Amino acid sequence: MAAKKGGAAKTVDDYLARVPPGQRTALQSLRKTIRAAAPQATEVISYQMPGYKHAGYLVGFAAFKDHCSFFVGTSLVRSYKAELKRFDTTKGGIHFGPEKPLPAALVRELVKARIAENEGRSRK
Repeated sequence: MAAKKGGAAKTVDDYLARVPPGQRTALQSLRKTIRAAAPQATEVISYQMPGYKHAGYLVGFAAFKDHCSFFVGTSLVRSYKAELKRFDTTKGGIHFGPEKPLPAALVRELVKARIAENEGRSRK
């Protein structure tokens, strides 16, 4: 992870303060979009990375040496394959950088889809 040394971050603000400036700006923008799309979600640090919970784990993000990642889960990476073709993806995450940020509209759509998934599971 690209965060600076000094022990594990206790809050998202603490995490972001340790990230290099270019990545920090990209992640702050992502954070703002997530919070607007999921105002009821709780912000947490999970596995030493910022995350959000609503009816279970919702989404998360992190800075790494050469990229940032937005973690949305395996099902959404598969479902949004066409929309994500400009980005490198992993099983459950999307890689991006300050020079190639995720579109806010796509982030909102992904967050709302995760909310629907989580709420659907919690109703069962």
